[in-house]
Amino acid sequence: MTMRPLVLLALAVVLAAGIGGAEGAGECSVRASAMAQQLAPCLPAVRNPQSAPTSSCCVGVRNINMRSPGCVCSVMSDVFKLAGLKPQVAIAIPKRCGIADCGGNTFP
Repeated sequence: MTMRPLVLLALAVVLAAGIGGAEGAGECSVRASAMAQQLAPCLPAVRNPQSAPTSSCCVGVRNINMRSPGCVCSVMSDVFKLAGLKPQVAIAIPKRCGIADCGGNTFP
């Protein structure tokens, strides 16, 4: 992984923590920075929709979904949008991992 994606994800962590406050995205019960750290392994799958998410990516998505059910789709959208990546690709990751289907959900 090159340094640029890591820098973008680090920036997203900082922005998500600042924008979302202490609780992160909406109804989530965990901090945005902790969620973004767990999603770092998903970066290649978000950048290339044709690649399969890694097992560590799916573990991170599963952990977020278990800790705060119902927020994983919003978190995927928020974190990767702040990193300058397409949120519509990011919200497909939970389904690609077999965890949750964000379906027709739209996020600002």
